[in-house]
Amino acid sequence: MMYAMSVVLEGPLSDLSAWKPEGCSIAKALDIVGTRSAILILREAYYGTRRFDGFATRVGITDAAAASALRKLTEAGLLEKVPYQEEGKRTRSEYVLTPMGVDLLPAVLALWQWGDKYLQDGTPPLERVEDATGEPVRVEVRSASGSEVPLESLRVRVNRNWRRPRK
Repeated sequence: MMYAMSVVLEGPLSDLSAWKPEGCSIAKALDIVGTRSAILILREAYYGTRRFDGFATRVGITDAAAASALRKLTEAGLLEKVPYQEEGKRTRSEYVLTPMGVDLLPAVLALWQWGDKYLQDGTPPLERVEDATGEPVRVEVRSASGSEVPLESLRVRVNRNWRRPRK
């Protein structure tokens, strides 16, 4: 089934040739988490991985790639380095999620949900459930009042409080 509907752009945004998506939040987010290793490192952080070796091994990347991705996620504020020391060994760092990193969870869950629906043959290997009830968990687009918002009902407009950055 094909869909001919789209998000409605309002005001000056409605003329696609007249505006450029300055300061696009999607582009800014992808600058930080737009690599396979960054998203998979976040997946592992959500699963409880905290140490460098665990990230590199579980994501299946080289130490150099893990170091680069962890540094970028830490500098961006999604992870924080916390020192720890095992008895008789030097002090090392663990990586823990910050509130900013936790707030990205719905986006990561949405990717997971999409992958389950479109990229798995048959039953996906894992499922997301609520701890207390065992009920499946899914990501949806909802308004602040809680109603589901279909694509054709979504509107994008210039934020009245936004100020164009000075050059």
